[in-house]
Amino acid sequence: MQVAVQISHTPALIGINTTPGSLTMSQPNADMQITTTSGQWDIHSPGPDVVIDQSMARAAYTGGTYREMSQRIYSGVEQLWLQGIAKRMEQGERMANFHKPGNSIAEVYGEDWQPVSYPEIRGPAAYDNVDIDIKANPVQIEYQKAEVKIDVKQNAPQIQYTPSIVEIYMRQMPALTFTPKIIDDKF
Repeated sequence: MQVAVQISHTPALIGINTTPGSLTMSQPNADMQITTTSGQWDIHSPGPDVVIDQSMARAAYTGGTYREMSQRIYSGVEQLWLQGIAKRMEQGERMANFHKPGNSIAEVYGEDWQPVSYPEIRGPAAYDNVDIDIKANPVQIEYQKAEVKIDVKQNAPQIQYTPSIVEIYMRQMPALTFTPKIIDDKF
């Protein structure tokens, strides 16, 4: 008798189930604030400086200030005094020559009856006695430039990730089977 062994095996079966993963990405827009300050002009135009000097016209009308009038009187009196001395000297010379015709006392001193005029206290009258001086002032310009202020706040990206799932399992366990068989060799 012979014994034979029959060997059989069952293969292993592995099962794999997968669920795909997902990736979602989004990024919100940045938060932006823009502030604008407008430019500003500041223009200042002062009027001209006008200086009107009427002192010479006032001197021609009324004699001017007390000091000017006194100065004219004193300088005029000095001239009158010099003229009076010159006139007296001329009269004295004529009297010294009394023997000449026309040099008698009545003729020399007889012409001296008009009063001597007082010195002029007023200034000379003229068309340009008023001085006008005009000085233009420059325009003052100031400018403040416009400002733009930008404030940006960046938002971070939002990422959502769901990993894939892999499930591995044994669908069938491996097996090895030994079956003995008796072989009858009598035949």
